[in-house]
Amino acid sequence: MASCGIASAASGFVVAPNVATTNAGSTSSRNSMLFFPSKPNTNTRSNARFVTRSAEEAASPTAATKTAPEGEATPKPKPPPIGPKRGTKVKILRKESYWFKGIGSVVAVDQDPNTRYPVVVRFNKVNYANVSTNNYALDEIEEVK
Repeated sequence: MASCGIASAASGFVVAPNVATTNAGSTSSRNSMLFFPSKPNTNTRSNARFVTRSAEEAASPTAATKTAPEGEATPKPKPPPIGPKRGTKVKILRKESYWFKGIGSVVAVDQDPNTRYPVVVRFNKVNYANVSTNNYALDEIEEVK
């Protein structure tokens, strides 16, 4: 007969009460959290056995209402999107592609400039591996009007 302890089923436990205290007629509320892992963490230099976190609710509204200094610049606008829009028809210019000189529709365009093949194109015709999509570089496709 196998036995199972409740401590082996859990990796740790968390205690998170809301504590309300009264100090000379004023009431304040504090959030607290304790975490006790069942296994010690050997990846850190210190052998901390528990972590405590405490936050004062009255301090959070003042921190949230801070405004940016006047000398600070506004955030940069988004760069213009690269590649064709989703759903546009494109002609394939990659010679080694199964769909060379074929026409497909754009499914998605990755906006990361470091991506080698950012344009995903879907075709009606499948290739020998029964695949109907492929990724292409921006110079391997041409928009069809």
